[in-house]
Amino acid sequence: MQNEISSSTKKLLIIIMITGTFFSTLNQTLLNVAFSDLMVVFDVNTATIQWLATGFMLVNGVLVPITAYLMKRFSTRQLFISSLLFLLIGSIIAAGANNFGVLLTGRMIQAVGAGIIIPLMMTVIVYLYPAEKRGAIMGKVGFAIIFAPAIAPTLAGFILEYLSWRWLFIIIIPFAVVIIILASKYLVNVAETSKVKLDIVSVVYSTVGFGFVLFGFSIAGSRGWDDLMVITSVIVGLLVMILFCHRQIKSTEPLLNLNVFKFKIFTMTTIVNITTTILMYADLILLPIYLQDGRGFTALDAGLLLLPGAIINAILSPVTGKLFDRYGAKPLFILGTGLIAISMLAVIDLSPETTTAYILVRTILLRIGLAFITMPLNTAALNGLPKELVSHGSAINNTIRQLAGAIGTAIIMTIYTIQLSNVSLESNTGYVSAASNTYFYMFVISIIAFISTWFTPKKTS
Repeated sequence: MQNEISSSTKKLLIIIMITGTFFSTLNQTLLNVAFSDLMVVFDVNTATIQWLATGFMLVNGVLVPITAYLMKRFSTRQLFISSLLFLLIGSIIAAGANNFGVLLTGRMIQAVGAGIIIPLMMTVIVYLYPAEKRGAIMGKVGFAIIFAPAIAPTLAGFILEYLSWRWLFIIIIPFAVVIIILASKYLVNVAETSKVKLDIVSVVYSTVGFGFVLFGFSIAGSRGWDDLMVITSVIVGLLVMILFCHRQIKSTEPLLNLNVFKFKIFTMTTIVNITTTILMYADLILLPIYLQDGRGFTALDAGLLLLPGAIINAILSPVTGKLFDRYGAKPLFILGTGLIAISMLAVIDLSPETTTAYILVRTILLRIGLAFITMPLNTAALNGLPKELVSHGSAINNTIRQLAGAIGTAIIMTIYTIQLSNVSLESNTGYVSAASNTYFYMFVISIIAFISTWFTPKKTS
């Protein structure tokens, strides 16, 4: 397949897919800083508004496990254009929403597209490029996957400051239309489709299992871990996930082939994937809370503080891809997790007097560390698998990322809420202290990530 597609066609295909992935990923975190405004607009409370994030993650979480099947059954063009159509339709519905129910519906339709596009992108790269060139390509893809959510707070802050919240959705619409037109004309299929049978029982197990676990952890922050609904959701979800895994191991045509975990490189990168994803998503929520509640920053000011790190991250991503091709995964993982650990250690003793420059430098350090991890991690995991398992590896990678993002964020925010209840909130000092104490637990997680990298095999392909 690699020889059948010309170099120029490969480049065009990757550019179109990167652009689509960028806007799909941007959309995922664009709403995070708008929750306060939307609570006022639609007259809803915190527990209700968080469904804009929870609903998105739920749809993603239950859809991603079936992407391996979808990539066998449908062509690259069909799946990519479908994912952008869901993004477009969801954006149109949300932009015109006159009540919260309509807004949530649009948001969840958007999530269908987001659940397909990233695992599709990863699989296409493995099909198009040999192992020794994938690092550089994945580095370019990192621009979309890392840079988009990192600049989202700044962009959203600007829109909320000067335009209506509806523009958070309106800006997606023209870009989605253009990408769909380009994909219809230029996108080629990279693998043969086959009429594989869909295991309905596995789909039900994965939907119920992943859905209940994500739901339980997502509502834990607002309802508390001793809440009956939280406990029931998590236990039911875990039990059904066990049934799902058992069925996949026994099946000759599994929905998700768990044999990928027989490869040590995939297993170890999964551990690093879980820990770094928790830290990345938790920091994107906790740092703006510290800046806004503890330091009095506006949403725009907080977003602007995150911007330099995001830009440096984007610049470094292609560089780390080339370094991966030259030196392999392990040195990059060690350096990346080391920098992440230092960046977490740097904020376990915050105060109201901590300078903006200090927070800026620390955040840049974190983003540099993530640049050495995120795309090399995906490349190493997929390079270590035979081609017939790549689509399964990609789907599992993204399922785990969704679970880690949702579960990790819920745990970290619960810790923050507990810390908040133990301090005085008469002044901003209480919010600062709660954030510092929470960052200590994130530092512990970063140490686990750092230790894990030392057990990663040097050879990844």
